[in-house]
Amino acid sequence: MRNLLNFLIKYNYWFLFILLEVTSFTLLFRFNHYQKSSFFTSSNIAAGEIYKLRGSVTSYFFLKEANEDLLDRNMLLEQQITNLRKELQEHGIDSLEVDSLKGRAVNDLHVIKANVINNSLIKADNYITLDKGSDAGIHSEMGVIDRNGVVGIVYMTTPKYSVVLSMLNTKSRIGCKILGSGYFGALRWEGSDSRYAYLNDLPRHAKFSLGDTLVTSGYSDVFPAGIMVGTVDHIGNSKDGLSYQLKIRLTTDFGKLGSVRVLPKSNQMEQRLLEEMANKQQ
Repeated sequence: MRNLLNFLIKYNYWFLFILLEVTSFTLLFRFNHYQKSSFFTSSNIAAGEIYKLRGSVTSYFFLKEANEDLLDRNMLLEQQITNLRKELQEHGIDSLEVDSLKGRAVNDLHVIKANVINNSLIKADNYITLDKGSDAGIHSEMGVIDRNGVVGIVYMTTPKYSVVLSMLNTKSRIGCKILGSGYFGALRWEGSDSRYAYLNDLPRHAKFSLGDTLVTSGYSDVFPAGIMVGTVDHIGNSKDGLSYQLKIRLTTDFGKLGSVRVLPKSNQMEQRLLEEMANKQQ
């Protein structure tokens, strides 16, 4: 004890110096917007490099499982394309028209490939970090999907990294509809099980069944219509009893996120400007 006291007394000026430095930097970055912004950007870049290294090591051990899953899905997609081509040709649409439809679909949606380098599941508001940012063309409010379905929406970016607002976030609201019926509502996660979310505000006269497919509605400028979200697992009532609330089993496995795709829409800015003009005239 005496040695500790002697040590503290001997180097008390150094401890006082460190304390004053920490205090001054805290005040500088907290109450000055430019320094705060610079510090936030620098810390994001440093954290991104650490997450990227950790993600590279982790993803290496899941390569075999991912490749097997991709092979199965490619075989399934090839069979579906063959069946669809046959159906279209039986209805009088020739192969040239089918190929032109495919080409237009690809041109309308230019995906950006990225990898998940940090992900959380157990918080009430979860975020995902990607290894690409504004240098790759990623900006806020772009949709993010993986091979199974919707993942979330880009929240903020730096030149090299992006932070995504996960579907497993209480602030997330994604417009979805029941495939086939057209009834739509807002999908929301309630902060418990990462496998489930809830679709709210479905009218009482709507008709649907357990196992029905839920896809994006396309009523916003973030996700195009028809992207897989989940299936109906339970049908219940809203808290006020005036509408239905559906428990949705999500198709995206957030515990195994690896490679994702960011979906910028070519007409996103035009749509947003038009909607803003309409709102100003009201």
